[in-house]
Amino acid sequence: MTGVHTAELSVHLATLQSPADASPPPLGDDHVQVWQVFQPAMMPHLAEFSGSLSHSEAQRASRFRFDKDRNQFTIARGLLRTLLGQYLGTSATEIEFAFSEKGKPSVAGPAVSNLQFNVAHSGELILLAFSRGRRLGVDIEQVRTDFATAEIADRFFSKSEVQCLQSIPASDRHEAFFRCWTRKEAYIKATGDGLSLPLHQFDVTLRAGEPAHLLATRPDPSEAERWAMYHLHVQPGYAAALVVERLR
Repeated sequence: MTGVHTAELSVHLATLQSPADASPPPLGDDHVQVWQVFQPAMMPHLAEFSGSLSHSEAQRASRFRFDKDRNQFTIARGLLRTLLGQYLGTSATEIEFAFSEKGKPSVAGPAVSNLQFNVAHSGELILLAFSRGRRLGVDIEQVRTDFATAEIADRFFSKSEVQCLQSIPASDRHEAFFRCWTRKEAYIKATGDGLSLPLHQFDVTLRAGEPAHLLATRPDPSEAERWAMYHLHVQPGYAAALVVERLR
């Protein structure tokens, strides 16, 4: 695992090559573990992942129109179950989930614990993040140059973020947009508020080389200090971010 260490947290990013490698090291209270998965490498294990899904998950998978989307869901959910089983010392098939009012999942049933997790996927990559007792959110996006970044930023980003994006050279603007987008998505996933928290209601950094940081939150400015934000160095062509709750 590669890692980022701060005074408060150690964040480790590792690449999972196969389900057999899903043997995580001990997860302490001040550690976050993020697993990066290349989806095509997991296709030989698709039947295994499918067999670990609950009845409701299998039904959900069957409703996807395209094989690509169905396979992505099956692999991501199967890997989540596999890793949760390793952390909790139980079978992947025995994991049960509960969902908040706004849809954020947590471990329920006999294996209920303080283990927190979040999943994101884009293109051919999947990210799975885990911590103990700290809410967290992770997001990944494939950087696309055919994306209407200016229009979407004007609609969803804060005024200061739009101004910052416009000041960046056009050749670097798409990457900056996706840095901003993933950091904002990771934050709203960590809070559990989802899109009920407007994206323009908080500011994040987005320039290349600038540390990932939650700059301001509105209407409560103290909220920004409750969260740590990290840039994740994943595969080229992708932007990814992690947001973790600070415990006091």
